[in-house]
Amino acid sequence: MSKLYLVPTPIGNLKDMTFRAVDVLKEADLILAEDTRTSGKLLKYFEITTQMQSHHMHNEHKTVNSLIEKLKSGVTIAVISDAGTPAISDPGFLLVRACVEHNIDVDCLPGATAFVPALVNSGLPNDKFVFEGFLPVKKGRQTRLLLLAEETRTIIFYESPHKLVKTLGHFCEYFGADRQVSVSREITKLYEETVRGTAEEVLAHYTNKPPKGEIVIVVGGKK
Repeated sequence: MSKLYLVPTPIGNLKDMTFRAVDVLKEADLILAEDTRTSGKLLKYFEITTQMQSHHMHNEHKTVNSLIEKLKSGVTIAVISDAGTPAISDPGFLLVRACVEHNIDVDCLPGATAFVPALVNSGLPNDKFVFEGFLPVKKGRQTRLLLLAEETRTIIFYESPHKLVKTLGHFCEYFGADRQVSVSREITKLYEETVRGTAEEVLAHYTNKPPKGEIVIVVGGKK
């Protein structure tokens, strides 16, 4: 019986790939990749020769129906993103939803994702937290920040390096300059670092030292 697999891939260190993930990608009939060039390097490293097809935010709406038909015909499909777990701020959700609607089995493997180590490393309460992903760029950003300013649980965000200083400035403005913040970047990579402090302190750090790489921001809840 066909099945859709969601397969986490390393967020930096290739040794974080699981044995099961490699087996699933080798045995699948088709791999859906966010960027076939990026994923091609991963597949080559693990000697995986399964056919790949591009599956990203710009085409996933158009391909869902045809992929459902493939699955119904008996094809086993594995979904991977450039890094981490598919469907977490990456393509995958639309296909999973369609599979559920058509009673097609879905299996998400456990594995790498950026926000869990960032949360644990932050030292902020992790018994209750909310994952926000990327904030709206323009429309709805202020409304979202005003709402989150009242959130009492720890909040997790993803952010790009060139927008980090702006976002930290907004945290100072809407959450307060003394709100506790932890920024983790390049998790599992050579230059991995975590900077902790108040929103004002972390803003000053990255204003003087522009960041590079993938970034996760963890913000303490309102007390």
